Amino acid sequence: MPLQNRVTPLSELIADPARGLVYGNRGCLHDEHGRIRRRFAVKRWIACRLEFKGWRRNALLQPGRFTELFFLDEATAFAAGHRPCALCRREDYVRFGEIWSELHPERVGADRIDEQLHAERMAPGGKERRLHRARLADLPNGAFVLESGVPWLVLGSELLRWTPAGYSERRSRTPSVRATLITPPSLVEVLHVGWEPVVALFHPSAR
Repeated sequence: MPLQNRVTPLSELIADPARGLVYGNRGCLHDEHGRIRRRFAVKRWIACRLEFKGWRRNALLQPGRFTELFFLDEATAFAAGHRPCALCRREDYVRFGEIWSELHPERVGADRIDEQLHAERMAPGGKERRLHRARLADLPNGAFVLESGVPWLVLGSELLRWTPAGYSERRSRTPSVRATLITPPSLVEVLHVGWEPVVALFHPSAR
């Protein structure tokens, strides 16, 4: 039975057998039986490499340890509100910090970044996901929008429907439409600058 540790663009945790290309965590979210009990435990939501220095856990969702999360790709991790890990993705983290400091010179450093992202991804009270509004014409490749409860990836002149296994349906992007934006605005700004991470920005099905 698949574990409930696949992350959707809306930052929800689901159980699905499909494999993701990006790994991450946001603290310990499960109980001693491996059941998910909370949406997050800390404000530091990170996205990691699948492999790093041969480190491996023989069993996932161990009691008292952080909950191992998996994302379809980096675009999904960004939409969920995760930023690059400073340990396993040091090069990405440094580049991310440089871009961030140019965009938000008054809010630099990991703690300030995480506070800003948390305010953009969670509604006051921390129980509901916060969404935003934006014109489709203003969104860069890699941003996600929500239509009729379904996440869609913005890529070129198209919108691609997200699924846990990859991108399926495609349709044309209508630039003048104002859409419900899933990706936190600060991460949309990073995508606008041009984000080229060491992990996969897009799942191969997006090509």
